[in-house]
Amino acid sequence: MSKGSEKASPGFLVWRLSTKWRVAVDRAVTPLGLTHAQYALVASLYGMQRSGERPSQRRLADHTGLEPLYVSKLARSLEAAGFLERTRDPRDPRAVQLALTEQGRERTRQAIKVVQGLLEQLLAPLGGLAGGRTQEFTRDLAILLDAPLDPLAIDSESDKEQS
Repeated sequence: MSKGSEKASPGFLVWRLSTKWRVAVDRAVTPLGLTHAQYALVASLYGMQRSGERPSQRRLADHTGLEPLYVSKLARSLEAAGFLERTRDPRDPRAVQLALTEQGRERTRQAIKVVQGLLEQLLAPLGGLAGGRTQEFTRDLAILLDAPLDPLAIDSESDKEQS
């Protein structure tokens, strides 16, 4: 355990781990012409397309947890780089559907391979990707991701206590 981590709050540790991961992925995918956020978008889109889905920008935003406006910005930059196509949804002219180009699929496959190597390194102390501790950690992360977070609820609770 790193110095000072033993007394750190869970929130601080989550923040540090997410920052460590983002920086590592950014460095790993930069040679492939991607940022960490772009990687998250194309890797998610790759998986959705392999399942037969051609998602809208909104659906991809919901899937990745990124803001819709940010997904739109990322999609435009990836389109300019030749990695994806944006087309109007024939069923809803307000919606934009996304699909990886052949170049985008190839670049995404390369990036996924690189990031999988990073993930193996990260999870080695827990027994690797297939280890029991990693599976438990993954379940715990999913539980935390499903937990509602509402900053406004905190304000309303403290208002009730003061009354």
